[in-house]
Amino acid sequence: MAITKQNKPTEGELEILQILWTKQSATVREIHEVIIKTKDAGYTTTLKLMQIMFEKGIVTRDSSNKTHIYQPAVSKEKTQTLFLNKMIDSLFSGSPAQLVMQALGNHKASKKELEEISNYLKTIK
Repeated sequence: MAITKQNKPTEGELEILQILWTKQSATVREIHEVIIKTKDAGYTTTLKLMQIMFEKGIVTRDSSNKTHIYQPAVSKEKTQTLFLNKMIDSLFSGSPAQLVMQALGNHKASKKELEEISNYLKTIK
């Protein structure tokens, strides 16, 4: 499924998607257990978000058992690309170079990360 303006995930939905991309499938309870490790959230809030995500088509739901199992219906890569492109266009005047310079200027990249970036740049020339 493709992400459109109508079904673009919210910040809370992205948090749930991150968990689902890692686990591949999970119940509301399993998702909620991960969320409450880092913030105060009610179970019903998690449930409602996941129901909305199902209605938007960004997760699928197996309802064949008493406990529903959710899976991501959108890929991590396509979602990252959508948000990254929007951020480059809106915050960096369409310049990926400005984004990279800002990211590297504000965060200390490890030597290994810098080598990976350098190797990647060599492959796309």
